[in-house]
Amino acid sequence: MKENKIEYIDFERALAAAISGEPLSVAWLVPLLDAAGQNETLLILSADKVRASTMGDSVHLRGLIEFSNYCRKNCHYCGLRKDNKKVGRYRLSKEEILECALKAEKLGYKTIVLQSGEDLHFSTEIMSGIIKELKEKTKLAVTLSLGERDEETYVAWRQAGADRYLLRIETTDPAIFKKIHPDSDLEYRKNCLYTLKKLGYQLGSGVMVGLPGQDALSLAKDIIWLKELGVEMIGIGPFLPHKETPLKNEKGGTLKQALRLIAVLRLVFPYAHMPATTAMGTLDPLGREQALEAGANVMMPNITPTAVRPLYEIYPNKICLDENADKCFGCVTARIIALGRTVGADYGHVIRKKL
Repeated sequence: MKENKIEYIDFERALAAAISGEPLSVAWLVPLLDAAGQNETLLILSADKVRASTMGDSVHLRGLIEFSNYCRKNCHYCGLRKDNKKVGRYRLSKEEILECALKAEKLGYKTIVLQSGEDLHFSTEIMSGIIKELKEKTKLAVTLSLGERDEETYVAWRQAGADRYLLRIETTDPAIFKKIHPDSDLEYRKNCLYTLKKLGYQLGSGVMVGLPGQDALSLAKDIIWLKELGVEMIGIGPFLPHKETPLKNEKGGTLKQALRLIAVLRLVFPYAHMPATTAMGTLDPLGREQALEAGANVMMPNITPTAVRPLYEIYPNKICLDENADKCFGCVTARIIALGRTVGADYGHVIRKKL
């Protein structure tokens, strides 16, 4: 049976549909995602205006602790994949994680993000102990980004005190998902996100832009699914090919693609928290600033010990590898102020009543 042809509307009508909050449709999402020239400029300005009216001028800082680069998965885009024998593996101890957190709190962070590869050494019990100690010894909000686990584990970590969880879907296109995640299952990953939502975590997900085989229609369908999920934090990252992965020869994503996607997401999710990711700084020295001007309202400075930062190489040419936590905090703060924005003084919890 022949598939019905989609009739896309023009950019002006598409932007009006997004701003007025019309029901999501690929008919108006695709023209926005494909915007170019003056239309692209108008899209980004419109998104920044929405960000200012809903989230204000504060930029919330989340201190990122990359505490292990061991991973059981073999994702085709990721430098931490288990079959990459050229990366030196490391794990931070509980004491080292706590030391990073205490320093982050002293610097002024309100949130830390504990991120790792899918490292089962950090079991349900071990991570529960780390989370509890962090909550006992600091006033920090704790975000986890530890990949796919079972419901029992997610329950335990929530009970231990974890506030938020980040699990990017990367793509909802089954063919693309299988190409980049050969040992993962799309429906299982979706179910992980449904479970996290059910358990009351402040929920973060997101997609990678510029993946092989991806187009604006694919991204539009991703946005519709994220809306159905009820995601509250959205992370966007450009696909950056890593030389030690099967996708090493593929064309990478661009900053323009990422900025357009951020802008569209801000229009669709006016109250979601959205980071200007470090990967955008890899593509352009002012990439993070451009993301903040396209609708983003969060930055995630790296507070991992500098000795191991270069080993957490999901993608190549990561920035800020040799800057200590103090220097990173000062640099990011200065960048925010230079844009006429302010550093958020509160925890930046999600605004559920308006989502």
